[in-house]
Amino acid sequence: MRNNPRDVRVSDFRVLVEAFGYTLRSTRGSHRVYRHPTVAERLNLQPDKHGKAKEYQVVQLLDVVAIYDLRLEDGS
Repeated sequence: MRNNPRDVRVSDFRVLVEAFGYTLRSTRGSHRVYRHPTVAERLNLQPDKHGKAKEYQVVQLLDVVAIYDLRLEDGS
């Protein structure tokens, strides 16, 4: 994802977001809003026209993971 944030399937991205502890809070159309219990920023995800995650959303998650030192739920 770091090397190519433009080529992430939105379905894979949602799985990753949830693996970092985010939970789905609301859905409106193609928009899905995720919240994390210890992170102020929410993530608003929606696919692009090709079913990929939008690049800025991938970068946003990577930034939040680095800033808050988030770990995958399995301890990785």
